[in-house]
Amino acid sequence: MERHNVKFDNGQGQELDGVLHMPDAEPAAWVLFAHCFTCTKNVKAAVHISQSLVEQGFAVLRFDFTGLGESEGAFVDTTFSSNVHDLMAAARYLEREHRAPSVLVGHSLGGAAVLRAAAQLDSVQAVATIAAPADPAHVRELLGDEVDRIHETGQGEVQLAGRPFTIGREFLEDLERDDWREVIHNLRRPLLIFHSPVDETVPIDNAQLIYENALHPKSFVSLENADHLLSRAEDSKYVAAVLAAWATRYLESSAAELAENDVVEGAVATIGRQKFRTEVRSGKHILVADEPESVGGQDLGPSPYDLLAAALATCTAMTLRIYADHKKLDLAAVGVRVRHDRVHEKDCEHCEEPGNRIDRLRREISLGGDLTAEQRKRLLEIADRCPVHKTLTNTIRIETREE
Repeated sequence: MERHNVKFDNGQGQELDGVLHMPDAEPAAWVLFAHCFTCTKNVKAAVHISQSLVEQGFAVLRFDFTGLGESEGAFVDTTFSSNVHDLMAAARYLEREHRAPSVLVGHSLGGAAVLRAAAQLDSVQAVATIAAPADPAHVRELLGDEVDRIHETGQGEVQLAGRPFTIGREFLEDLERDDWREVIHNLRRPLLIFHSPVDETVPIDNAQLIYENALHPKSFVSLENADHLLSRAEDSKYVAAVLAAWATRYLESSAAELAENDVVEGAVATIGRQKFRTEVRSGKHILVADEPESVGGQDLGPSPYDLLAAALATCTAMTLRIYADHKKLDLAAVGVRVRHDRVHEKDCEHCEEPGNRIDRLRREISLGGDLTAEQRKRLLEIADRCPVHKTLTNTIRIETREE
């Protein structure tokens, strides 16, 4: 993958500084990333998400808004509207030099900005927000008692994230200029909302407001235990993995494009130049498979053997549910745990030869409800009748050909 430092004009004669991440192959899509309020393009979340998206075949541009980081201009002269204009300038740069962005991603106030910019960019096919406020005016709550003084004097210095920033009156007044509900309702783009239920800076109810006012298709993903800035790398990588799988569904430029109502027969696994991360499609469903970090993967999804174990576990649970309902048994809940390993067995004739071991699937079943000992014994016997169990214990023939 490649990393390029880029500069472009913001439309007001000031130069904005950015970083363009490029995958080794032709990008699946071009992504424009907007950072959080008073942050820069180098905030951990922006860096980690950009790098992870590139590993999954996307090109990503992250840049500093006017007056922040390495971009020109004074922060005191910026407004929320100027942030939106900066996004437009970045999109024009991509269109002029490479290809117009098809995905917009915004973190915190950057999320509110991409919701407004998307409606003005015909190239955008999908939008994602991370810990975004529904109403940009939420920023006033971060300024505390300084709001009145800024209105009275025209500007004031505030402490945000341990650093001093000078906020102008125009910034506060600009936050009130549009109807955020109407903006979200008129987005008319597929929308993916990421938010942590324990976010103390922008509470989770903002995600609910965005979701309620947006039209379908829209999706919400909870970032359990993540902080507002996604300071843990694993949270950012998770966002990137889900975002990549979700966005592919809506990208015209994707090699794996499927119409919204298309159904994949069986399972289709697609991998690019990344080491292990694989997109899996089955029916109308999408998930990500990977390998654990201990073997060189990123642990962004279950491994192939985890998926195999999951197939047996889910089929077992469904089979027991069907049998219990048919027999009117008081089976309140079923838990099935399946683990895979390889072992030597006495009856394995060639087990001592390198690579010759027997695969073992260990299945543990918990049964909840008012059941007799005889009923529990019978349910364990029925578990062996699940279709996946029968498939795995039958002779399997795999036929391979090039499509």
